[in-house]
Amino acid sequence: MPNPKLQTANPGGADSQAAARRSRVVSGAVGAMVPQDVFELTGVADPRLRPGGREVAYVVWWIDPEEKDYRSAIWLVSVDGSTAPRQLTSGAKRDSSPRWSPDGSRLAFTSSRGEEKTAQLYVLPLAGGEARKITSLKEDPSEPAWSPDGTKIAFAARVRNDAYEEEDDRKRAPRRFTRLSYKLDNVGWTGDRRTHLFVVDVDGGGEPVQLTTGDFEDGTPAWSPDGTSIAFISARDDDWDIKLASDVYVVDAAGGEPNKITRTDGGCGSPVWAPDGSLIAFTYSEGTMDWPRHGQIAVIAPGGGESRVLTTDLDRNCTPHPPLRDPLWDGEKIVFAVEDGGNTHVYAVAPRGGAPERLVAGEQAITGFDAANGVVVHTASSATTLPELFSGGRQLTRHGARFADGRSLSTPERYTARSEDGSEVDCWIVRPAGFEEGRRYPTLLSIHGGPFTQYSTGFFDEFQVYAGAGYAVVYANPRGSSGYSEAWGRAIRGPSNDQGPGWGTVDYQDLTAAIETAVERFDFVDADRLGVLGGSYGGYMTSWIVGHTNRFKAACSERAVNNLVSAYGSSDVFWAFAGQFGSLLYEDLDAWVKHSPSTYASSIETPLLIMHSENDLRCSVEQAEHLFITLRLAQKDVEFVRFPVEGHELTRSGSPTHRVQRFEILLDWFDRYLK
Repeated sequence: MPNPKLQTANPGGADSQAAARRSRVVSGAVGAMVPQDVFELTGVADPRLRPGGREVAYVVWWIDPEEKDYRSAIWLVSVDGSTAPRQLTSGAKRDSSPRWSPDGSRLAFTSSRGEEKTAQLYVLPLAGGEARKITSLKEDPSEPAWSPDGTKIAFAARVRNDAYEEEDDRKRAPRRFTRLSYKLDNVGWTGDRRTHLFVVDVDGGGEPVQLTTGDFEDGTPAWSPDGTSIAFISARDDDWDIKLASDVYVVDAAGGEPNKITRTDGGCGSPVWAPDGSLIAFTYSEGTMDWPRHGQIAVIAPGGGESRVLTTDLDRNCTPHPPLRDPLWDGEKIVFAVEDGGNTHVYAVAPRGGAPERLVAGEQAITGFDAANGVVVHTASSATTLPELFSGGRQLTRHGARFADGRSLSTPERYTARSEDGSEVDCWIVRPAGFEEGRRYPTLLSIHGGPFTQYSTGFFDEFQVYAGAGYAVVYANPRGSSGYSEAWGRAIRGPSNDQGPGWGTVDYQDLTAAIETAVERFDFVDADRLGVLGGSYGGYMTSWIVGHTNRFKAACSERAVNNLVSAYGSSDVFWAFAGQFGSLLYEDLDAWVKHSPSTYASSIETPLLIMHSENDLRCSVEQAEHLFITLRLAQKDVEFVRFPVEGHELTRSGSPTHRVQRFEILLDWFDRYLK
């Protein structure tokens, strides 16, 4: 039964516009999702239980239709649903990262307010009064953590080189780098503005004290229970930027030389102390330059020694992407998230060993969680509902109700395809809005990025917009995806040094099986009107597919890597994919060329839309230019769309205006060839 106390507010929403859109009929369906509906998306995230476990603070985000920008505010609700959710912060811009003081009397959060260009740390007394700003930083603070006595907050922030004080680039000194980790997509230059740890007094009595220094990246601070030490993650040997390992360090809370307690034999992250201080739990991925590996949960003594991995028997990735939050201790167990067959679940494991226990399951994509004294809260979405907050089986919020209730949203159907070698591939199909039996519909094969990520069972605006425009949508988690066994994720390693077959091999076969099985099984799929699209690695696979088959009538390759050779030197991190390919570029140039879609571009006959962002540092815009030039010189049917300002994350966190324009361009392109 629905809870009458659940909120249906959509802060900043335009009710009249929403009502008008919901009244439309698209393909026979009232209120099917259309591109402009991006401005009505909302959701909840980052739940944090108040000490005592009776209330939970969480973030509500939405898009301001007037300013055409993202907004967020912090809300509070009782865990048992006995009181209605109420808004704690204004959300005039972006309020996020709610963190409770140990006694539950105050709430720290980050916020950008007024004319400030950066976010700052604020502390809000729950007994009443205004939030008080306790930092004045030049870069955004992140990962705030209260000291056990409630007098200080540790956080991470970038520290700018002095040259940034010169605002006129014509007078600014040149940047000088000695490490490969000098830029990062959606962040910009990092080689002259490293992330370090700070501690600030909560009473606002002084400037933050910087705890770590040097040409290193430090993050995720965690206080020891006695308040004397802080654990954090860093990489600090001479070649840290090349080895790509990371370790758990411990530093005195007053500053000093950090002590490394792990062994530089893999990737460590998100340390968190046991309540009695006897252990530190952290995430761990085995090996360096040996991708992909499942993220695991491990523990180690604060003084160092042998670490113990607790989750290998799950054979599932315990570090979902994008990250949900750090693991946490609830009594004598460690609580963490797991990817599993398109779902994201919450598990717990005892530090002394034993089988992990599943706490929250079901066909859903969990996006955040917290636990205390056996109470587990989480945020999650389904294919037809926006992210909401739950406590056990009780839904506590309905912030996305206005969006979902008045629309005809399509529910995906899961099916299994059998690949060329007999492997079974998890697949889904979304029927078009206003579906009518007996009709055949144009169908799009959508391919996820990564490749070590998964298509989830949560809400995805892209599938609903395509369905709203009259398309069926097929998607799958082919080999190379996360959410399954580690062997499944590592199945497209190589081809160098006999590591495996490489990209564009069994993953191509799996995707082919996904669409051909849909054609055979679902009579509404029109085999003569098929399109294919994808972004990042999905863009790679789209470019690869149309270079090897004419099965599709139109395609869109977006933010793709098309030429592995040039991507090696133009991307912020692509050279590190040597850890998946089995060689550095100069060690096996022929393999990098052979597995580049651009090598086969002259064979492309499928009309191809190439979309890219001009500030993409992950897959540089030169990747799109390379393919476009080749196809245009060959007089192929090709169009190149460039989005200004945006980075690699355009479709997820880019300008809402650009997200709408992207949808409109995509639909116009496929309508042209498939309708």
